[in-house]
Amino acid sequence: MTSDSLPSTPVPADTEPTWFLDSDSDAVAEFVQRALADAGVGSDDQRAVAVALFNAVRDSIRYDPYGISVDPHDFRASTIAGSSSNWCVPKAVLYTAALRHVGIPARLAFADVRNHLTSEKLNEALGTDLFAWHGYTELFLDGRWLKASTAFNIELCDRFGVKVLEFDGTTDALMHPYDTAGHRHMEYVRQRGSYQDLPLEEILATFAEVYPGTLTERPEDPAF
Repeated sequence: MTSDSLPSTPVPADTEPTWFLDSDSDAVAEFVQRALADAGVGSDDQRAVAVALFNAVRDSIRYDPYGISVDPHDFRASTIAGSSSNWCVPKAVLYTAALRHVGIPARLAFADVRNHLTSEKLNEALGTDLFAWHGYTELFLDGRWLKASTAFNIELCDRFGVKVLEFDGTTDALMHPYDTAGHRHMEYVRQRGSYQDLPLEEILATFAEVYPGTLTERPEDPAF
């Protein structure tokens, strides 16, 4: 179900587990418990919980755009919870599942973005600076939907001179249009909608068209 048909207020499916968003798994439960303990946050403050989970996904899993898997099991939240590096879509899957685990309505959202500051190696590997199906999370707090991207960890932002995305549970946290020096950074060029589960077949079909034969290759790229 895409954003064209999703209701503006949460429905039961926004808090329920799916095959990809297996929020009822032991691995997701352990990730949530560890994240909240590390942040010193109790489960009674939904906003603080959402922020703690955002920070945990953003920084405990390093962003790595290379070697994208085509195995559906690698896109399950329970698998992603044990990874040390991953890319935007799996990180969004884990954050969405973690939120559902604690009862916060959440769904996946996607957009095509143009990264004006991508590394030369990555740009060469992809053949474009367009990133199709950039994944982020929409979560429902205090009566409204918020958008939050957990993709880039702090260390990567520092390396590229990009502002760290901070989420406070009251405003959206989407990719910054400019870096710290005022150069163009991330441009949202197409919204692909919101989903209550991961549309993996659609994503991989697009990748096969836009990046034929490149995504599973890993050149030596010190930027990542």
